[in-house]
Amino acid sequence: MCGLCGFTGEIIDRDTVLEKMTDVITHRGPDSVGYYKDSSISMGFRRLSIIDLDSGHQPIYNEDKSLVLMFNGEIYNYRELREELIQLGHSFYTHADSEVLIHAFEEWGEKMLQKLRGMFGFAIYNTKDGSVFIARDFFGIKPMHYALVDGQLVYASEIKSILEFPNYKKKFNYRALDNYLSFQYVVPPETFFEGIYCLLPGHYMWFRDGKITTTRYFEATFEPNEKLTMKEAVDNIEAAFEDSVNTHKISDVEVGCFLSSGVDSSYVSTYFADQKTFTVGFDFGERYNEISWAENLSKEIGVEHHTHLISSEEFWEAVPKVQYHMDQPLADPSCIALYFVSKLASEYVKVVLSGEGADELFGGYTVYNEPHVFKTYQRLVPQKLRYALARKAKKWPHIKGRGYILRGARKTEDKFIGNAFMYDDEEKRQILKDPSIVTRPQDLCKKFYDRVKNYDEVTKMQYLDINLWMVGDILLKADRMSMANSLELRVPFLDKKVFEVARTIPTKYRIAHGTTKYAMRQAALRHLPKATAEKKKLGFPVPTRVWLKDKKYYEIVKAMFTSETAEKFFNTDLIVSYLDDHFNGKDDNSRKVWTIYVFLLWYNIYFS
Repeated sequence: MCGLCGFTGEIIDRDTVLEKMTDVITHRGPDSVGYYKDSSISMGFRRLSIIDLDSGHQPIYNEDKSLVLMFNGEIYNYRELREELIQLGHSFYTHADSEVLIHAFEEWGEKMLQKLRGMFGFAIYNTKDGSVFIARDFFGIKPMHYALVDGQLVYASEIKSILEFPNYKKKFNYRALDNYLSFQYVVPPETFFEGIYCLLPGHYMWFRDGKITTTRYFEATFEPNEKLTMKEAVDNIEAAFEDSVNTHKISDVEVGCFLSSGVDSSYVSTYFADQKTFTVGFDFGERYNEISWAENLSKEIGVEHHTHLISSEEFWEAVPKVQYHMDQPLADPSCIALYFVSKLASEYVKVVLSGEGADELFGGYTVYNEPHVFKTYQRLVPQKLRYALARKAKKWPHIKGRGYILRGARKTEDKFIGNAFMYDDEEKRQILKDPSIVTRPQDLCKKFYDRVKNYDEVTKMQYLDINLWMVGDILLKADRMSMANSLELRVPFLDKKVFEVARTIPTKYRIAHGTTKYAMRQAALRHLPKATAEKKKLGFPVPTRVWLKDKKYYEIVKAMFTSETAEKFFNTDLIVSYLDDHFNGKDDNSRKVWTIYVFLLWYNIYFS
């Protein structure tokens, strides 16, 4: 895994600027550094050596050096493409997967992206016409950010690199705060920095003559094959996943595996006999500690298992470092746990496999059960009456049945914005000093729902999560937390061939017998103990609600909530009341409190 950055045009002391932009992402590639410069562009690169350790240094050139490549990621079918390109007359001077990209681009142009199997973010500069081509992989596993500054392109794997470019004037983006408060992450392509954007997954961009154009080349659409039997669906999943894991294990360095108590990483780990797995947990009982589950499975499948118990003190000490590496605030506390398991793994291996993407592709989140749960209620109770009951229930305390009435009142498009819904538009108007920035999160989601009007309710939710939640939360933290520890993280569920199978699985096999991800669990059951394959979805539980009732951590958060930074953005009396009510046991406001705390902490790092 690697990091890249660059800018077009001339600038004073450009060598120093390029070095600073490159150095700030050294954690992405501590093994070597590379530069390319001419009168039109300056390109920087940091390398984490995984394949062709001796000769795969970047930049990479084509035969006549008219094309220059810098690449972050892995191309898993590079050997097959290499042979095809050799047959077409191309000459190679390395055995690295990166060189395949530049010859593929030379041969097929943008259409080369359809031939790739892998994760990537790369830039190709054409020395003849001065154009720059940048692409991001199908699902957004690897990042890419860009800005147009005084008519020139500035780009990088991480935003912090662009911030080192002196002509970019750092300015806070208030629109991002609005959607962050609802989603717990910044919805791409926006970022918290005015004028800096995230290149969306499945997109490429051209920079020509001072203009940026972006094009979508891949969309994760579903086409269920209702003729499939359950056995055929399970057989297809097992075959595709086994091929993907074996493909993702290709490396010239040792590969390990993250392991939690859930089915996703456990399924991956069954292909790691006699290799290393890694787990972390918290000392707050089994709910927050998956180590014992993982240890038992490790013994059964025969892997060398490594664990770390995260103390409260080291968790809270790590939060600022984590938010710095995230570039943007992420209110998902599991990103800190992911930082620690990545740190643990980096002490033993350079590459790990993990289970991200299984829930989005195969229907794994508990919320995907809702269309079935509310089906009878919504059929028997008229919509107007459901709305009236919900208005009353909203004023009730958090008692049993309240959530059912609230969520059962509305259709999917009105209530589901993804796996995290923090503040609605009414709440945002109450807590924000400037309520004029407030929008309805449902309005942002509408453009996605409009594209899948003919899908069933479950598949609509999956499509939305693939395009929002997975990009803004799941894959962002996976990349940043692994790269913060100079560790390459690979995700075999988010493989092109696995998705070709996942998109054909009928909804009745994705959600069945009250169980999410049913068909995938049946495939995993062929390799795992029943208790693991059928274990309820937990996510990565972090005891924030417990900490926020502890006087020590309550005081830390309260100090932040009454700070000058808080006064700048929020009605502090109200957000402190959220904190107090949680501390005193009146309401569970832990997620809402954490969302604001993380933002304020991040703002102090990047703007104060």
